Amino acid sequence: MTPDSGPISTTESAVPATRSVVELGGRMRFVIFGAGAIGGLIGGRLFEAGADVTLVARGDHERVLRRDGLTLACPDGTVTLPVPTVGTIAAAEPRSGDVVVLAMKSQHTPAAVAELAAAAGDGAPGVRVVCAQNGVENERVALRAFADVYAMNVMMPATHMEPGEVVAHSAPTTGLLDLGRYPSGVDDAAAEIAAALSHATFSSQPLADVMRWKYRKLILNLGNAVEAVCGPSSWSSPLSRLVRHEGEAALHAAGIDAASVEDDMVRRGDLLDMRPVPGHDRQGGSSWQSLARGLGSVETDYLTGEIVLLGRLHGVPTPANELLQRLANQMAAERRRPGSVPESDVLARLGVPG
Repeated sequence: MTPDSGPISTTESAVPATRSVVELGGRMRFVIFGAGAIGGLIGGRLFEAGADVTLVARGDHERVLRRDGLTLACPDGTVTLPVPTVGTIAAAEPRSGDVVVLAMKSQHTPAAVAELAAAAGDGAPGVRVVCAQNGVENERVALRAFADVYAMNVMMPATHMEPGEVVAHSAPTTGLLDLGRYPSGVDDAAAEIAAALSHATFSSQPLADVMRWKYRKLILNLGNAVEAVCGPSSWSSPLSRLVRHEGEAALHAAGIDAASVEDDMVRRGDLLDMRPVPGHDRQGGSSWQSLARGLGSVETDYLTGEIVLLGRLHGVPTPANELLQRLANQMAAERRRPGSVPESDVLARLGVPG
């Protein structure tokens, strides 16, 4: 059965009956460029809600999506959806008025933006590009090629380990997806995108200062390298505290205004409710998953490496982040399993008692 032939199979779905696309502010088309954990969930939930969605995937993931559809495993049940899928952004035929959601890891963004610009051609001035990615560099890359760029602050526990399947770990709200124009501001498109997402099990607000929130998320993401290199670590572990301290110092020295920890906690509230998904234990975040899947690269250069960059630009030492950046990249290149370096060993190399 092909994705164009109608529903494939459904067990208990966490999503109410499909809504009319009229409720989503018209026939806005979403092209999800990178249909992994984040892109797959965004695209799948929008499709369930009646939006016009095309996924762009590659390799075995693309083949399974085209053959069997997209499987969303969720706390409230599993659903398989016939979301249209293509293997390249050119095959998606992006055109003026489309919302193209970039959901690949940051190290792949420059090549992806170049491919998108070539595929859009004369339609590029009317394409809206949404960076649903960790880090703060993707928007700058996209803005070189597209005038309408939107930053999205993604708070969504998700897993993608098997072709054709993504796992949502929070219900009934799948994730928080606030967005705004880059570098700042809100327009009608941002409001329409947020409304469409809010109809699709997400909490989404249009924010004029969305980059303040992405810089707070950057500090949170410094734990990704700790988890990838050393395995699951508590928020209060010595290494986790050390990398966050360096991150806060680097942002302060650079004069970067980040949302406060308190503001972040208020925004989250109790919306993200982590629940068990039968057959799917959540073992680690995005960087952990990259190492576990043996992909050969990890986005640490754009998370931990962003703090290293700011530290070097503004005279702030960041030795813990520098070491974790090197270790994560080495582990990715050598295809080592995540969590294979004890945290005590990292602290010893930094001269910090464990």
